[in-house]
Amino acid sequence: MAREISPDTPAASESSAALSVPSPSASPSAPGSGPGQPTGWVALVGGGPGSSGLITARGLELLGQADTVVVDALAPRDLLEDLRPGTEVIDASKRRGLHVMSQEEIDALLVDLARRGKGVVRLKGGDPYVLGRGGEEATACRGAGVAVEVVPGITSAIAVPAAAGIPVTHRGLSRGFSVITAHSDLGVLPQRRDHTLILLMGVSRLRDSVTSLLEAGSDPATPAAIIERGYHPDQRVTTTELRCLADVATRYGVTAPAVIVIGDVVTLSPYWADRVVEETRPASPAA
Repeated sequence: MAREISPDTPAASESSAALSVPSPSASPSAPGSGPGQPTGWVALVGGGPGSSGLITARGLELLGQADTVVVDALAPRDLLEDLRPGTEVIDASKRRGLHVMSQEEIDALLVDLARRGKGVVRLKGGDPYVLGRGGEEATACRGAGVAVEVVPGITSAIAVPAAAGIPVTHRGLSRGFSVITAHSDLGVLPQRRDHTLILLMGVSRLRDSVTSLLEAGSDPATPAAIIERGYHPDQRVTTTELRCLADVATRYGVTAPAVIVIGDVVTLSPYWADRVVEETRPASPAA
């Protein structure tokens, strides 16, 4: 059955590697700026998979320097409580069916704030370069001559399965993994139980995803897990098999945000003992 847990928050945060990357405040001035003119910067900061304790030391340092923080829906919001007084916070949340602003508007906002001399942190959940559109934002900044730094974060694609006791690779069970959104063509992926599939942003299209995988030749009995609200106090883990994954998700009222893991590594989770395996209708109607 589905079980709720309250994972302990790791006490230590992971520090970004110092690879001679200059601080944004020390980066070259944007074109057109000169002595006496304000020089702004943008830092794309990965906030980690959920808990504020999982942000890197560099990310935390830049949050303390920021004039403005542009925050995503899945970023650890409790980090905002420790900003220095007067720091502006702009909500740029994008959830299914509800976008506070478009990606193009976000890109333009970052450039505009930096050109006005602001130090800007774009705070995201997970890692900004793993299905986070950070590459688009960095390109927009560089194209406008704005100094930009990318601070990696711990991606939910790997960390959230770990919170449920699932390694994405394991000797004898899985030698590789794929991270993909449910909006992509899943049929092009390796359809093997020893190749771990990690689905992000997949709850709303789960039934279509299951159908696609089964039609592409995946074993219906492949172990599967859904981890909701990873690293939050109300984290919940549900385990089952691929063939009935969509029905089990519906039965237990699974909601986003959630990470979906498919592959034999799911059997290593302590929650596999409570898996829900039931006879269900086919994932797609018979022709």
